[in-house]
Amino acid sequence: MGRSLAAISTSACLLLALNACTADNSTNAEPATATTEHQTLRIAAAANLSDVLPNIIDSYQTDSNMSNQDNLDIEVTYASSGKLYAQIKAGAPYDIFLSANQEFPAKLSDDKRDKSVQPFTYTRGQLALYSVTKPLNDFTPASLLDAFTSASFTDDSKISIANPELAPYGASAKSYLQSQKLYDKLNAQKSLIQAENIGQVFQYAHTGSVDYGFVAQSQLVAIKAKPEQFITVPKASYPAILQDGIVINNTVPAAAFTDYLRSDAGQQHFAQAGYLPIP
Repeated sequence: MGRSLAAISTSACLLLALNACTADNSTNAEPATATTEHQTLRIAAAANLSDVLPNIIDSYQTDSNMSNQDNLDIEVTYASSGKLYAQIKAGAPYDIFLSANQEFPAKLSDDKRDKSVQPFTYTRGQLALYSVTKPLNDFTPASLLDAFTSASFTDDSKISIANPELAPYGASAKSYLQSQKLYDKLNAQKSLIQAENIGQVFQYAHTGSVDYGFVAQSQLVAIKAKPEQFITVPKASYPAILQDGIVINNTVPAAAFTDYLRSDAGQQHFAQAGYLPIP
């Protein structure tokens, strides 16, 4: 009988020990199966990206190769690059800045202590002239310049460009008009209407509030503009609109999304939206 009680006692001890080990293993395994913490990726984006970036974000979040997308919210603020730059300098909590030029990301890079995070080029924009009131199908860029100086171009005729100090597309439009010896003339006769950003220029032209607007080609692709409504400005006639971005808050989601922008999938979206290939 003594031997039976000892055996039972030993078996009970072994059973308790096994249960304790199982409990410990379960406890240790739990964090590996726990739900990943929910995150928000905040992007400051140039106004010209408002037509293409939503499609890129949708593709990114539904891409089967991307993990944990259910736990990631992406919030985008669209404005002129200069305005967004000022907000970031003032401490706005963005994770990524996608500018319409190279200047503003470069300035932020100079200010950052972490020099391992550098600006990157993610696309190249195209400049176009848009009008819903003046058919452009019979015009070339050269003949359009003649139209801007003809007797029919009166003091009531208006051309809108984005603020050259804040918006890179506005700076390119100004440079183009200067190269054609027209900027000072149009400015002097008050034919130029300055908008805050390229989105506002598009609204002015699209509603007929101005006769012409220098807009982004991508905006016209987005609305499927008719051929007679726009002219693509020759890319050699203005400085290349290389659009750079920079990671402000160096997190895993920020790095992953910027990688996607420059991937074949991301670049295909840009090409379909009217942008040029990046170098």
